[in-house]
Amino acid sequence: MRHPASRHLLTLFVLICVASSMAAGQASGTELRMTPIVKAVQGVKESIVNIHGHKTISTASAIGDAPRQVNGMGTGVIVDERGYIITNQHVVEGVRRIQVTLHEGTTYIAQLIAFDEKTDLALIKIDAEKPLPVVTTGTSSDLMPGETVIAVGNAYGYENSVTRGIISALHRTVQVSDTQKYYDLIQTDASINPGNSGGPLLNIDGEMIGINVAVRVGAQGIGFAIPADTVMDVASQLMSIQRLDAHWHGIVGETKYVDGVASFHVKSVEPNSPASLSGVQAGDVVTQIGDVQVCRMLDIERALLDRETGEEVAFKVSRGEGDEKSMSLVMQGHGAGGNYVDAAWELLGIRVQMVPTDEFRSHNSRYRGGLRITAVKAYSPAARQQIRVGDVLVGMHEWETISVDNLEYILKSDVIAQKQPIKFYILRDNETFYGNIAVANYRVR
Repeated sequence: MRHPASRHLLTLFVLICVASSMAAGQASGTELRMTPIVKAVQGVKESIVNIHGHKTISTASAIGDAPRQVNGMGTGVIVDERGYIITNQHVVEGVRRIQVTLHEGTTYIAQLIAFDEKTDLALIKIDAEKPLPVVTTGTSSDLMPGETVIAVGNAYGYENSVTRGIISALHRTVQVSDTQKYYDLIQTDASINPGNSGGPLLNIDGEMIGINVAVRVGAQGIGFAIPADTVMDVASQLMSIQRLDAHWHGIVGETKYVDGVASFHVKSVEPNSPASLSGVQAGDVVTQIGDVQVCRMLDIERALLDRETGEEVAFKVSRGEGDEKSMSLVMQGHGAGGNYVDAAWELLGIRVQMVPTDEFRSHNSRYRGGLRITAVKAYSPAARQQIRVGDVLVGMHEWETISVDNLEYILKSDVIAQKQPIKFYILRDNETFYGNIAVANYRVR
């Protein structure tokens, strides 16, 4: 048994240790431990999502081998508060049910909106209950070999894994398979593993300067990322209002960077376009549309997305030496109103293009031809039937859909006019799927 005085001494010693650790904790926790890397990760973590899904892979090692189901995983970054997310195409390709988990743990089912095979980038969307935090994007135009970078992603299924390294080289060309070749990649020695694909590569300021895309199999310390400037340019195409809303603005321009700060410069304006009619001129710097501050073309598409035809949108540009101009841009449909393009988008929620005959024959299908789905409108009849980008529409009701003329005929038929669900047939991975699709309230003129 200890002497009472010993207990008092022990208690005093514990109190001194606790007090000293608290004092040390204040210094190390807020100053020494809060390194630039920690701050960078904390600043961007809520705009990074984890992606899971199942996909079917064909095994060609022997005749008769059955396709097998594998677990897919990857990462994505939020580029618009309405739930639009950029990731790699190979992360979501062939995935029937794309599961997206936010940083705080909520899981949603995402819809594939569009993709670009050349750059291996895809745009997906979730229907979140509240606006989501958007990733802070820097520029890849001023990167330096040797500078510190941070990779964040769903490595091997371990969510929100963080690794660091340096930029090893720039402008790499990488052949990863017989069919996939990447150009102008960032090389880094930050650990990039399966599951990191689609996640951000950050600079020390916490800005996204690339999207992680590939690793060199069998090598250590060699990973690659798509430059952020390329990602933003492709994202603006995938998210364009012409693709998603059948609207247009008519602005052609480029993003310029001065001391790492982006600004969007108008190079030309299409004649009789909404931008032209509003007074936008070549040489203008677009600064604001509605409530959105504009730095890149993606900001223009984001600001004009989901607007109504005929809606006036406030538009600000800088012209000359600090001369700011305010104007109104009136939203217009692209092309002649009431054609099959508008009808397919409004009635069904799809955009299509004809599959070349030689390419279609390679499917070894019993069908004579089809129309490839190039875009699916969020929450449209097509989206509700889980039709997705890349599917090939081969028939509706009792008619083939070999050409756009076939589709136009169907959309003008009495079957559509009756507003009853109509049977559709699609090809996906050489398999035929069918269902009954309702039509939206739209009249084809």
